[in-house]
Amino acid sequence: MSPSEIKVEILRLTREFSKLTHSANLPGNHDGHASFIPGQTTVPYAGRVFTSDEVEAAVSSTLDFWLTLGVEGEAFEKELAEFLGVKHTLVVNSGSSANLVAFSALTTHKLPDHKRIRPGDEVITVAAGFPTTVTPIIQAGAVPVFIDANPLTGNADCSLLENAFSPGRTKAVMMAHALGNPFELSTVLEFCQRHDLWLIEDNCDALGCTYSLPVEQAKRLGLDHLLKLAEKNAGTPGRFPSVKDGSLTAYTGTFGDISTQSFYPPHHLTMGEGGAVNIIRRPALKTYAESFRDWGRDCWCPSGKDNTCSRRFQWQLGELPDGYDHKYIYSHLGFNLKPLDPQAAIGRVQLRRLPNFIEARKDNWELLRRGLHGLEDYIDFALPTHALAWIPPSSSATPEPGDRPTSSFKWDDSGCLSSCSWFGFKMTVRPGAPFTRTELAAHLDEKKIGNRMLFGGNLVRQPAFVQLRRDNPNALRISGNLPGADHIMQNTLFLGTYPGLTRGMIDYMIEVIRNFIAGRVSAPV
Repeated sequence: MSPSEIKVEILRLTREFSKLTHSANLPGNHDGHASFIPGQTTVPYAGRVFTSDEVEAAVSSTLDFWLTLGVEGEAFEKELAEFLGVKHTLVVNSGSSANLVAFSALTTHKLPDHKRIRPGDEVITVAAGFPTTVTPIIQAGAVPVFIDANPLTGNADCSLLENAFSPGRTKAVMMAHALGNPFELSTVLEFCQRHDLWLIEDNCDALGCTYSLPVEQAKRLGLDHLLKLAEKNAGTPGRFPSVKDGSLTAYTGTFGDISTQSFYPPHHLTMGEGGAVNIIRRPALKTYAESFRDWGRDCWCPSGKDNTCSRRFQWQLGELPDGYDHKYIYSHLGFNLKPLDPQAAIGRVQLRRLPNFIEARKDNWELLRRGLHGLEDYIDFALPTHALAWIPPSSSATPEPGDRPTSSFKWDDSGCLSSCSWFGFKMTVRPGAPFTRTELAAHLDEKKIGNRMLFGGNLVRQPAFVQLRRDNPNALRISGNLPGADHIMQNTLFLGTYPGLTRGMIDYMIEVIRNFIAGRVSAPV
């Protein structure tokens, strides 16, 4: 057999092996998904969802044995940037690395002095969330300024932004779209525009979320890049950004200056490990971010290619001799944070599944919300940003398998709304409930239902941040009080909404929660 014939046979057997081995990782609505046995089969809060296509892509790329980032990585970067509608995407080895690279890019000496983030400058963030949204700020010597969170959305209370602002010191806002729920982008963008601040969107939990705001407001906020793309996308249903009925709708991660993604297994698509930095509208930021990702080098040649600039031996930078090899000139104190090409090959297949994954997350959230309707005396359920209330369906009946559940919400009068590609189903135990969050979590765990806290809860109470304040009281600043973040820390958990959940798993989660609460209140619920 020739090498090409051998490869074809290897890939055929790879697909056969995957079909025999990975049925539990198929999409939840796939006919071949592994059987679910209530009380015996674990219901994960999240996990990898894939078919033999991803396994074949990984093996095929590995057989080529380029390994380091190459043609698959380049293609994935272009495809993700095209999907989102951003200028450029750079893949990295994790979402945490993406945050590190994104923030580092804004510290470069190549930026105008008034825009460069220097040690001692302040960056506004939210107290509740995942630590690596905040740690790059500290690692760069800047000062995170924590504002409180809204327990219903999980996001920052944006009415507190102005109080956190420090003239001459505040340089940026860096926050995550919590659990797949966009933060108040209109308010944050207006704040950043008013004070000439960078906006870094941590979009790691929110790939596929959209945010809508009036077109006139979008124009005032300088969102020309989105409006132009919306004009180009006109006539293509389901493509974002788009304009309809006087509103601009675009994906989160496309509104600010730079944004990040994570492709860790629980996230919206997976490469095993992996992440991305999205350069939204300022092309120069790609060069800076790429430099920090790739050792801090000044050269922008891809791996395996030389002399892209046609001036490899004609540069003189720093105190190096004239003509020093540009591939070994370093303009930043950088890192090596690239993923492998086989990971990008997996990511490309996952990206084709992303629209279905997004819809599955929305459907699973809605099924859980309908199934738990009536428990509002005991649990506060999450609301999308700008929503005032969830409107229950006219019939309390849960949709039949195959029916598409749809959400309905009462919206505020801002003219803005959000559509959530939910990372999880957030629940907050209400004051006075006859059980605690910990008791509910322990019961779910006993019943083999995966659940998680809202990551670090109130981050300033985490040991690392407590120690940081002891070592250097000026290393961070807390603006006002943080009762919302404390409430989240003490009372909030979330369940899965990921696309691998079957209808049987969702029905089981609903049954277990309802039975648990009924047992605590001694009445049917």
